[in-house]
Amino acid sequence: MAEDFETGEISEDIGTRLKLVRQIFGLTQRELARRAGVTNGAISLIEQNRVSPSISSLRKILDGIPLSMADFFTLNFSPSEEVFFTAESLPDIASDPAMSWRMIGAKMKERALLMLKETYEPGADTGDAMLRHEGEECGIVISGTIIVTVGMQERQLGPGDAYYFRSDIPHRFRNPGPEPCVLVSAATPASF
Repeated sequence: MAEDFETGEISEDIGTRLKLVRQIFGLTQRELARRAGVTNGAISLIEQNRVSPSISSLRKILDGIPLSMADFFTLNFSPSEEVFFTAESLPDIASDPAMSWRMIGAKMKERALLMLKETYEPGADTGDAMLRHEGEECGIVISGTIIVTVGMQERQLGPGDAYYFRSDIPHRFRNPGPEPCVLVSAATPASF
């Protein structure tokens, strides 16, 4: 079977894009070639941008994924916002000096998730008036201990212990220990 590929000037984007899409779908070059009915070498040459497939050949290859031509060309591989954050860049949104709530992705538009690195100094307490808001919360203790009260339930958690609850249930966090407690938490929706 003759394959329909052109050599010469090509869009650098097609080979790179095909490789990324193939990897996202967890396919080897060999597996994609088998599914598409083309040679492994053809996939390799396209991904190296050494040949450019015709529209019909590209459609045949994408059918092996399966992925439409429109989706292939419109998938966005470049995040439009910041992805990585240094420890120093995380703003502290806690209002109590005995606590630190370092927020990840604070400047991201339309965040659906609130992610925090929380530190509770010995004796720190979110207060007698229990917290309550829309959504869900979860977290895992990294170091130290924390007492988490959720409704009528209360538990002291240590390193590796975790929690997950609906946030409309009244809740509270207290550090009874002699050392700071560090935990990583997430909540939806992003209320801060």
